[in-house]
Amino acid sequence: MEKIYSKGVVLGYRRSQATQYPNISLLKIEGVVSREDTTFYLGKSVCLIEKVTKTAENPSGHKITWGKVCKSHGSSGVVQARFKRNLPPKAFGAPIRVFLYPSSI
Repeated sequence: MEKIYSKGVVLGYRRSQATQYPNISLLKIEGVVSREDTTFYLGKSVCLIEKVTKTAENPSGHKITWGKVCKSHGSSGVVQARFKRNLPPKAFGAPIRVFLYPSSI
């Protein structure tokens, strides 16, 4: 079976010393250790899966937030991503899935 996603972790928001930008999240992708490695993941879809209480509207009990990798951040393989809705601070340290599509190969 082929792999359709890579694992990653939410590090936090992009920030400076005085300001943080909640519309841009920093992600560390497993196996990506340099800026050159991040070029493959630019434009790829990202999702954060959260467990929520089951209701009649949501019988699965999962909430999925979609985003997209938009650029690299620094030289150690961290990437920046924008999500449809900004990630809550509760998501810091949470696992994410970086899907290997859309593909540019």
